[in-house]
Amino acid sequence: MAYGVFSHSILQFVALGVLMLCMTQAQTQETATTDSSDQLRDLSEQTTLLATDPSLGETTTEIPATVDVVPAIETENRNAQFDLSAAADLDTKDSNEIYLDNVSCESDAVGFEIVTGYVFSAPGRLLDSLPGTLMLTDCLATCLKNATCQSVNYETGLCVLFSAHADQLPGALTKSQFPVFTIYAQKSCLSAKHCSRAWFVDRVQNYKLKSEVKRSLAVGSRRECSELCLSETEFTCRSANYKRATGVCELSEMDRSTLAGTNAFQVMDGTDYLENHCIEEPNKLCEFKRLPGRILKTVDSVYQEVSSVDECRELCLNSPYRCHSYDYNDTGDMVCRLSHHSRATLTDVQDPYLEVPEAATYELASCYNVTIECGGGDMLARIRTSKLFSGKVYAKGSPRSCAVDVRSALDFELRMNYHDLECNVRQSQSGRYVNDIIIQHHDMIVTSSDLGLALACQYDLTNKSVTNGVNLDVRGDLTPALSEEVIVDSPNVIMRITSRDGSDMMRSAEVGDPLALKFQIMDEQSPYEIFVRELVALDGVDNSEITLIDSNGCPTDHFIMGPIYKSPGSTKILLSNFDAFKFPSSEIVQFRALVTPCMPSCEPVQCDQEDTSGEYRSLLSYGRKRRSLNETGESLRLYDMKEKFTPSDMLLVQSIQITDKFGFEEQQSRKSNIGGYSENNETEFTTTNPGRGFCVNAFGLITAATFFLLTQLAIIGIWTFCYQRRQKLQAYQHSY
Repeated sequence: MAYGVFSHSILQFVALGVLMLCMTQAQTQETATTDSSDQLRDLSEQTTLLATDPSLGETTTEIPATVDVVPAIETENRNAQFDLSAAADLDTKDSNEIYLDNVSCESDAVGFEIVTGYVFSAPGRLLDSLPGTLMLTDCLATCLKNATCQSVNYETGLCVLFSAHADQLPGALTKSQFPVFTIYAQKSCLSAKHCSRAWFVDRVQNYKLKSEVKRSLAVGSRRECSELCLSETEFTCRSANYKRATGVCELSEMDRSTLAGTNAFQVMDGTDYLENHCIEEPNKLCEFKRLPGRILKTVDSVYQEVSSVDECRELCLNSPYRCHSYDYNDTGDMVCRLSHHSRATLTDVQDPYLEVPEAATYELASCYNVTIECGGGDMLARIRTSKLFSGKVYAKGSPRSCAVDVRSALDFELRMNYHDLECNVRQSQSGRYVNDIIIQHHDMIVTSSDLGLALACQYDLTNKSVTNGVNLDVRGDLTPALSEEVIVDSPNVIMRITSRDGSDMMRSAEVGDPLALKFQIMDEQSPYEIFVRELVALDGVDNSEITLIDSNGCPTDHFIMGPIYKSPGSTKILLSNFDAFKFPSSEIVQFRALVTPCMPSCEPVQCDQEDTSGEYRSLLSYGRKRRSLNETGESLRLYDMKEKFTPSDMLLVQSIQITDKFGFEEQQSRKSNIGGYSENNETEFTTTNPGRGFCVNAFGLITAATFFLLTQLAIIGIWTFCYQRRQKLQAYQHSY
């Protein structure tokens, strides 16, 4: 039922767009309007859906569901590049020549520039309207085949062709309005064909990207600035800022995706931001983040008959453009929708998403391409990522001695010498060296976003292999909470590690599993409430620590630990959500928190938190501002609690045993069984009889106990003999 309602809503928006366009045509070009209406009726007879607008009462509009059903074809065929030259086979005498602005242009040099969120309004220059177009690439291909087509407007389900473009009629390009947003594409004549992508450049008007400028030149036009970036060979040009007044073109190695969440994309009047869409991004080991409750109003492609969300993901990774998001089954059964946009590229568009609680969009977070160079005495792992990376990469088991710290880089590497014991490179067989590395995003802890890679150098083969094995396990029983300095008349408070809803104590989990810290006043009749501050996580080995909730009661990083909030079922319970994580060098993670009671209730603090798009949002957390608990810069320790905390404060401690297994041991075991060789690189202790797991030397214990008892009897006997002898001597002396 929810999917059906949503399908009606999205089709309603498309219907409104079609109706508005048809009304505009009717005022200026009756013939074009008649043709579009005939097309709409023909398509409606084939397959239609009913869209109802509650605000219009009983009014209904029939719109086409599809033109041709786009089936989910084989994966190898989906990766076909968008062939501009093939699409540009014109129905003219000279198919190799196109005229743009009355200038001849080779068909191979024709490309498109995309502007999202703008609509081109030129009724007198309208060529054709194509309802039911579900692919932006089809819309662009139609324009390429038409020698007079100069630009298009595209919304999901509608393609409109024009014989003019926005550079000729600047006032005709305006921001598209609610309920949908439009993608405007303009033909451009380039000096050469730079790639086989569906379009070459994404343009954003009156915006710039604040980043390091690699090269700055004065050019004569925006097209020349795009050409400079597309043809740059000394470095990878991902974007350019073009200042219209001065003609200055600034080239950069960064773009909106690599700098997502940094507030680098800023408003700047008079500047055009140009993003190179021909760039080759890493496309291996890709991670998508789920964005619940919303989907895009306009997408680039709609596929039907897609059997699974994994197949939809593969369609995105193999699309003929830089696909950055997808949704599945939200606009219809087995429907997959793809877009080159994500939150990082839609900051300039007003209301690009539909709010639908049951739906979800999957956004590309980052991809990693890993290559190995096998030298005479070492292996070098080179890693390239699609988003700026800060963290560390290290050999598994050696997070300090064989590691590289990375700060805001797209390319980094780790060199591991075969004879360096710290890097733990193993020779599995003659000529074959293997090792496991971890790509860790946080400086100190392992999270579900981290990757484990098994690397191998085979010297009797010419190829190099990289496999991905990620299997992080969290194990260990959860011990009862430990309460310190419980003051008379204060509530009895415990801290537990539970499931996300705070109900069940967790005995095992996997890294990335949704967990919660639960703070509970045991007496439901207590007049107190509590707030939490100075929540820290400590490494069980070397006392490394990170602060999760600061002295103000606010989370330091909401990607690791969420704010403190009251349980919906009880005011005596506070919860804080987090995904299971661990320290790389320890199996123990200890949580310590300072809890203070208050009467009759605790007031929450307002915290400003930056989200993935770089925007700040306000949230409430149950803490209050107190003086710093770490004035000397030293770590929180139990021995000086009395000096730092007031008598009303309570220190709660909870530990969890965490072990990580990236799947390397199991994977190597399988390889050993298959290849006929064994890799015993770790000592393993086992027991054959579970009932005899506790071993004691019984003979030694009996001997020691017998000796102890005999010694005691001897001492007692000697003391008795001496005492009786003394009594006899005293009686004999008194007789005299």
